[in-house]
Amino acid sequence: MRLGITGGIGAGKSYVSHLLTEVFGIPVYDCDSAAKRLMATSDGLRARLTALIGNDAYLPDGTLNRPVVANYLFAEESHASRINAIVHPVVKDDFLRWAAAQEQDGQMLVALESAVLLEAHLVDDLDTVIFVDAPVELRLERAMRRDGAAREQILARINRQKGDEDFHQACDYVVINDGRDLIPQLRTIFEALSLDCFKSLNS
Repeated sequence: MRLGITGGIGAGKSYVSHLLTEVFGIPVYDCDSAAKRLMATSDGLRARLTALIGNDAYLPDGTLNRPVVANYLFAEESHASRINAIVHPVVKDDFLRWAAAQEQDGQMLVALESAVLLEAHLVDDLDTVIFVDAPVELRLERAMRRDGAAREQILARINRQKGDEDFHQACDYVVINDGRDLIPQLRTIFEALSLDCFKSLNS
């Protein structure tokens, strides 16, 4: 079974993923980390990004020139979708290979964490999806503390993401991360999915 973890900025997707791995022993594929790795290591991805952005997209040592990419990304609103159209399919293929390898090793449940799970059409390859939610003010506080960014910057980023209604319609379960214990919520989801081997954990 393939489980998706998604949610907006500051909701706590990474914390839920951490619990899945550390408490329940479920391997989690982090799309953000994978995208960074693949942009640095995939020759095909490097060629397409260079063709889009220019030869300065990568430094002489082969690493991504992040300031140049960021300048391109924010120069026009359409630029993000152009980069995503290149990166997202490569990440999706990498996840599918990773998931298949995990399943061949006998792993009955794997998870994928992505803020752009809907936009990247990753949901098409998942069996069930959890939406991690939290009050907006709490999300703002977390993101400001994590990123060292101003409130207005975080609000702008939140407004650029899919709305909560879109997430709720696409997801099967909701985890509320407002400071309460998340283990009972996750255990309830596993019980609903009839994953008996997880029922007794931390009971």
